[in-house]
Amino acid sequence: MCLFYSVAGLNHFISPEFYLNMIPSFLPFPEFVNYASGAAEIGLGLLLLSHKYRLYACYGVILLLVAIFPANIHMFTNALNSEAPEIPVWLLAVRLPIQLLFLYWAWAVKDYQPSKTQ
Repeated sequence: MCLFYSVAGLNHFISPEFYLNMIPSFLPFPEFVNYASGAAEIGLGLLLLSHKYRLYACYGVILLLVAIFPANIHMFTNALNSEAPEIPVWLLAVRLPIQLLFLYWAWAVKDYQPSKTQ
């Protein structure tokens, strides 16, 4: 999970144009929103490594997933209204319920404690 969110966050800085297209037009400062969400993903991903902060990181991931859900809906509705969407509509439709799996993943990981072997 740490790697997943850290790489996803890093991609906000590597390919910002992809994420800028996701950001609904009613949000001001789309570049800031992109970089802030990328930094949040990286930070939360790294915090997942620490048992001390894992619970807070998981709650942060859950809040982030809820906050970015409108961007997923925005991409889906734009694709429905486009004659040639960049990403297939069916893939964007499947992506919406997958967000529930990501929420569950964060909820399940929050109490994870690695076994201690001697």
